Amino acid sequence: MTMSKSRIRCAIYTRKSSDEGLDQDFNSLDAQHEACVAYIASQRHEGWIAGKARYDDGGISGGTLDRSGLQRLLADIDAGRVQMVVVYKIDRLTRSLADFAKLVERFDAAGCSFVSVTQAFNTASSMGRLTLNVLLSFAQFEREVTAERIRDKIAASKKKGLWMGGVPPLGYDPHPDPKTRGLLINAEEAETVRAIYQLYDDLGCLNAVMHCANEMGLQSKLHRFKSGRVQGGNPFSRGQIYALLCNPIYIGKIRHKAWVWDGQHDAIIDKELWDQIQDKLKSASARPRSRNGLANSHTKNGTAPLSGKLRDETGDRLTPTHTKRHGRRLRYYISNRLISGGTEPIGWRLPAAQLEQAVADIILQHIGRLARGHRILTKADLQAGDAIRDKASGLAVRLSRGAPNLVESLVCKGSVGKGCITLVLRATELANELSLRPDEIDPTALRIESPFALRRRGVEGKIVVGDREPKPDQTLLRALARAHAWTADLRNGKPLSKIAAGTSHSESYIRTRTRTQLAFLSPAIQKAIFEGRQPTDLTLERIVRKPIPLDWDGQAKSYGFDVSLGLP
Repeated sequence: MTMSKSRIRCAIYTRKSSDEGLDQDFNSLDAQHEACVAYIASQRHEGWIAGKARYDDGGISGGTLDRSGLQRLLADIDAGRVQMVVVYKIDRLTRSLADFAKLVERFDAAGCSFVSVTQAFNTASSMGRLTLNVLLSFAQFEREVTAERIRDKIAASKKKGLWMGGVPPLGYDPHPDPKTRGLLINAEEAETVRAIYQLYDDLGCLNAVMHCANEMGLQSKLHRFKSGRVQGGNPFSRGQIYALLCNPIYIGKIRHKAWVWDGQHDAIIDKELWDQIQDKLKSASARPRSRNGLANSHTKNGTAPLSGKLRDETGDRLTPTHTKRHGRRLRYYISNRLISGGTEPIGWRLPAAQLEQAVADIILQHIGRLARGHRILTKADLQAGDAIRDKASGLAVRLSRGAPNLVESLVCKGSVGKGCITLVLRATELANELSLRPDEIDPTALRIESPFALRRRGVEGKIVVGDREPKPDQTLLRALARAHAWTADLRNGKPLSKIAAGTSHSESYIRTRTRTQLAFLSPAIQKAIFEGRQPTDLTLERIVRKPIPLDWDGQAKSYGFDVSLGLP
């Protein structure tokens, strides 16, 4: 009695690095597949059976496992539909030794083996594994040498002034002969390039050039890939304009890393204008972004103290900027994506002076709490506590007075999100301020999380951070005192005309701030205003804008107080 061989389902995998020749009726993938089919047929007596599915990857490098055909093969192996993988050569499967180790481990886990047609071995034996590792080491070495050879060829070709492919820059098209490594001027796009250079020569400001270029309808290069994908054809961003102005290709040069060589293509911009533009760009980059008169809110280097340190909840950097309104220069920190004029509806625009002082307040409150609780040192030292508390008090005084240089040195990084601001302090700087060694400071003391909100207050925003200290609003207090005085005069029979005559206000102004407004606020609300515990967005203008509710709970709800207590 004879026993039949168990059936071994085989899968054939083929790959070709380039897509050259794949459109032919019989290509390299077909040749590999035929050779593998013949090999499987020769092993029919061992129970080998070729599967019907094909696993082909054309035009994909063997240096990655992210291949559609390979991923389908691995999925079938994991599902138990394949017991043997057959390839023409092992480098068809992978050229990476690390990737090969992963594949073999995955094959073993699924009970699958691996065979090469032209290299007769398999992974079922230790000798086969050793041979495969040696061959793959040489395959990987060959791949790295090939990559170096290609890089050297590109460098040598660019040194001769040849264009080495890729998406051509705005103003140029690739030579119609694919064998010629060169560029030809696109007349229509060249006019766009000249217009942008002329705009910057006239305006000297990248943002102004961007806005003018967009108003003129100028667009980036529209490029269509062979796959059908379309790139470009959009309004210029500030970064694109800067890159265009710095590209030496427009004066007939070819750049390769740090070197610039004479190119074999025609120039669009003359050398004199190019040199003039580069001088202006260099001067603009070196120009300080502040004035001497703003020293109280800027560091000694003329930059905003929180520049480059904070990010918003999306990870976008908060960038310092400014605007002029009624002759005043107003500074802000805004999400970087808003600078290029994008349509992103969500982004931060924070008053710079308020944000810088808010950060200073957060730090001084944090350090003060830690000093009082003896929680600054890694190991609590009650004897040193008084000295540290004195140092912390001095640090708090300096921060409260506005010390941008101190804020800049203390803050390492941070983030601003809805409802919360997070700061990370520099251990060396904090230790220096407290006369300590950096390793003596508790690492938890370097991280601060504090409540954060931007609330409207009249026509501008007000930043609210941390546990707000009671702070009476002097404008509200004066108005409240006058309202009570005028109301008392009216109750004593003094005519409204005489009250108005004794002040600089009209009768209607006095009337709206007595009988129908401030004097008739609930006692709890008036007490909160007197103690400075009113909501931060409560202003005099908000109260007198319309008649107040007669119901005290209605007043509390209307002005943002806690309804149950009548207090914030």
